[in-house]
Amino acid sequence: MADSHCHLIYKGLGEQQPEVLARARGAGVVAMLNISTRESEWDAVVGVAEREADVWASVGIHPHEADTHAHVDTAKLVERAAHPRVVGIGESGLDYYYDHSDRDRQRASFRAHLAASRETGLPIIVHTRDAEADTAEILRDEMGKGAFPGVIHCFTASDGFADIALELGFYISISGIVTFKNALALQETAARLPLDRLLIETDAPFLAPVPHRGKTGEPAFVADTCRFLAKLRGQEPEELAEATRRNFHTLFAKTLA
Repeated sequence: MADSHCHLIYKGLGEQQPEVLARARGAGVVAMLNISTRESEWDAVVGVAEREADVWASVGIHPHEADTHAHVDTAKLVERAAHPRVVGIGESGLDYYYDHSDRDRQRASFRAHLAASRETGLPIIVHTRDAEADTAEILRDEMGKGAFPGVIHCFTASDGFADIALELGFYISISGIVTFKNALALQETAARLPLDRLLIETDAPFLAPVPHRGKTGEPAFVADTCRFLAKLRGQEPEELAEATRRNFHTLFAKTLA
C-alpha cells in the first residue's frame, strides 16, 4: 500500500519516527508521502525523504498558514520542488471552516501553488473545507491556463464536487474518516469512485480510522482504511491496495525516477 498523505515530523510521530516507519512497513506500506504545511518544515520534511527510500516529500503552504507566508510565491515553490525527493506541491487550498487566514490571501496562495504545479508538472495536493465553490472555480480557471495533475486530499466534500474533480482529471484520496459511523455520505461517494483515480491516506497523526479512533494516527493505519474501503466497494483488500499503490506512482510519477 501507499500512504499518499502523512506528516511524519509532527508531534506524535516525529519523536518515534523509526518505530512508526517500522510499523508501517510491517503493515504492508511500501510508499509514504511526507507533507509540508509551512516553510519552516520544508528542510525537515525533505530530510526524512532523503534518509528513507520509501518516503517522499512535498513542499507547500497550508491555507491556515497563508497570512504568514505571503513571501512564498511560485518561484520559491518551483525552486524547492527541484529536489529529487520532492514529488508534489502542497498541501494548499482553501479552508473556510476555520478561516485561520484571510480568504483573499488563501486564494492568492492557492493560485501560486497551482502555477508551480503547472510549471513543474508535479501534482498539486489540494486541501478544501467548506470552500467547494471557490475551490472548483479556481481549479477550472487555472486549468484553463494549462493543465496540471493533482489530488483532492482527505476527501470529505460533496458528491458533486467529486464529479468536478474527476472531470478535471484529479485523483481523490480517502482517509480514515470513511470508517466513521457518521460518514455515510462520504461512504456513498467512495463506493462509486473509479478505481483508477482512487488513493488512500492517513493524514497521520490526525484522523485515525476505526478501530484506532482517538489514538495518534500513523501510516500503518492505512491498512485499516484499505480493508474498510475494499469491503465498502465489494473488492478484495489486496486488489484495492495494489490499485491505489499503482495510482500513487502514476500520479506522483517522480517517485519512479
